[in-house]
Amino acid sequence: MQSCLRKNEDYVFYRCGIENLHSVIEINLNSLPEHYTEYFFESILKELPESFIVAEFNGKIIGYVMCKIEFGFSNFRKLGFVKKGHVVSIAILEEHRGKRVGTILMEEAINGLVSRRTEEVYLEVRVSNSAAIKMYEKLNFKVRSRLKTYYRDGEDAFLMALELS
Repeated sequence: MQSCLRKNEDYVFYRCGIENLHSVIEINLNSLPEHYTEYFFESILKELPESFIVAEFNGKIIGYVMCKIEFGFSNFRKLGFVKKGHVVSIAILEEHRGKRVGTILMEEAINGLVSRRTEEVYLEVRVSNSAAIKMYEKLNFKVRSRLKTYYRDGEDAFLMALELS
């Protein structure tokens, strides 16, 4: 196991290792309608291990967040190209939701992005996912736009972003 970043009650948070990817992929398949290839998970892990965080409960991985770094127009300034973090995917097994696991995963992922000197962080979230939206708002993310029919099933997404100092 990787070294612990943080503990919260019976939950342990640490950077994902290659040996954890099978569990992460399983959580993705069981929790989200959007699925990625094993290669995609591996490439994200290689690119930005500082922001690929897992949560463990009783020796079992129950959640993860993975991010990547991109360069593009700011979600906050009218002009300018910035280095920004993109929260590609976050998922927690249903029985562990509502226990601050998502918040801590996000905080640790943001810490990893800050260590890479990103200027902002953004993500897409289903407009119907009010629990996630509320969590992101508590972390000071702001809704920047609504992306029409963003998801394969036709649902819209909010693009939410956080400016880092």
